[in-house]
Amino acid sequence: MLTEPTMEKMKALRMPTMAAAWAEQQKDPSIVALPFDERLGLLIDAEWLARENKRLTRGLKEAKLRLANACVEDIDCSARREIDKAVIRQLATCRWVQEHQNVVITGATGTGKTYVACALAQQACRKGFSAYYRRAPRLFDELTLARADGTYVKLLARLARVDVLVIDDWGLAAPQEQERRDLLEVLEDRYGNRSTIMTSQLPPAKWHDTLGDPTIADAVCDRILNSSHRLVLKGPSRRKPESTIDQ
Repeated sequence: MLTEPTMEKMKALRMPTMAAAWAEQQKDPSIVALPFDERLGLLIDAEWLARENKRLTRGLKEAKLRLANACVEDIDCSARREIDKAVIRQLATCRWVQEHQNVVITGATGTGKTYVACALAQQACRKGFSAYYRRAPRLFDELTLARADGTYVKLLARLARVDVLVIDDWGLAAPQEQERRDLLEVLEDRYGNRSTIMTSQLPPAKWHDTLGDPTIADAVCDRILNSSHRLVLKGPSRRKPESTIDQ
């Protein structure tokens, strides 16, 4: 068997993991004895897994999640938090991403809103979707700078393309007029085409008043709330030392 030429061809075809797996197979008599179809299946599985891991690593890097290690499996669904496990399981399927729906996560400070948002975004990355995380204040700052240096339209287009946009800490302060308009522009581009996760200490019932301008408030609330899954997190602050939290 002309092993070296075959190895070089696999590397030229950008299948280095398959090449390495084949080399390892040649050293194991028990695998060499397997039928051709089984050996080929093992080689393809190795290459596929390596590519999936590489894709996920790249996707998570581009997502810039504040909590990169957050995952849906570790979301605390204890009784005191009042999170329905069935809802988390449903969201973990990422069907809401496929159907371009949104997720709104509210609750007091320290209840884990950012963790849940990042966990859902990470799950979307694992399912092959793209994600991008930004705290609302930072997002507004970046849009302001983009308007100043002429890249505003380009930034809006980038935000419009991402499958799952996480806007964290919305409503910490009443938005200025331009921030209201920027938020509407972002949500308008994504409405019906992509999914958005928003976290806030404010319950959705107060969003309209916080936005201030009735016309823009109607438009923003319509685009984010009408097609959203809503999670209300409760319980003690998760930032307190465990010993200070009543069990």
